[in-house]
Amino acid sequence: MPIRPFALTAGAILGMSVLFPAMANATPAERPGDTPLVLAHRGASAYAPENTLAAVDKAAELGIRWVENDVQRTRDGELIVMHDTTLDRTTDVEEVFPDRAPWNVSDFSAAEVARLDAGSWFSDSYAGARVPTLRQYLRKVGANHQKLLLEIKRPALYPGIEADTLEELGNEGWLGRGHVRSKLVIQSFDAESVSAVHSLKPAVKTGFLGTPAVGELREYARFTDQINPNYATVTQEYVDAVHAVKGVHGKPLEVFTWTVNDAPTARAMAETGVDGIITNYPDVVRDAMAHESQDDLVPDRF
Repeated sequence: MPIRPFALTAGAILGMSVLFPAMANATPAERPGDTPLVLAHRGASAYAPENTLAAVDKAAELGIRWVENDVQRTRDGELIVMHDTTLDRTTDVEEVFPDRAPWNVSDFSAAEVARLDAGSWFSDSYAGARVPTLRQYLRKVGANHQKLLLEIKRPALYPGIEADTLEELGNEGWLGRGHVRSKLVIQSFDAESVSAVHSLKPAVKTGFLGTPAVGELREYARFTDQINPNYATVTQEYVDAVHAVKGVHGKPLEVFTWTVNDAPTARAMAETGVDGIITNYPDVVRDAMAHESQDDLVPDRF
């Protein structure tokens, strides 16, 4: 039977407190004590244009070791780092190619994408920033001594993208023992895609984006190491339930939640025992973890 994402119902959330009593939050995530990892969503995307090399550098400047990105494929087979399946929100594609609506990523060649300005929409100071290829992105992350949570975006649009992504990772040295052990996680909202990654490269750590029902967790644990839900669906009971199941590599499933952009929510998520927090404002979340006694660390820009 095909694997699908499952919605977490209110009844399931309430029932979990009976099925899964509170337990110690000792999980395998790389983090000091019980402090969640902080992961920069599309790079430090509150401060630099998302999914660009500038956003990776900004995360590094803030001292953030983990960055998250999105991978898609161009018409001629190049893997690029882009969140939307169309190019119009974060580039000047409408000006450069006005007759190519709806500007799907898959309708453009890598050379055409390379012509686009991916920074001006964010601010004039980033004018001229480009959409990076996955190769360029990996080299930047590596040069910064950072780690990568890579999302395969809308894999149904790009048959075989799992193998393509793994090939590029291998070509750039990201499938060596050190990277696989502690520097790389591949995730997707598509359970079949996550399963495909595991089948193709069993050593690679994987994550499923979503909130499967508690009764389905063991099914997901056959091919994943993480369950990564939206923060609005997270409760301590759910996190405890996830941690109670061992993932595909024999360790308790981890929970990386998204997208948390303020200090109070970050502290609330930490209280549930999540292993990682994905955020556009990694400095705000990091500082919230370090100063839990303060009422609010959200800067005036909020």
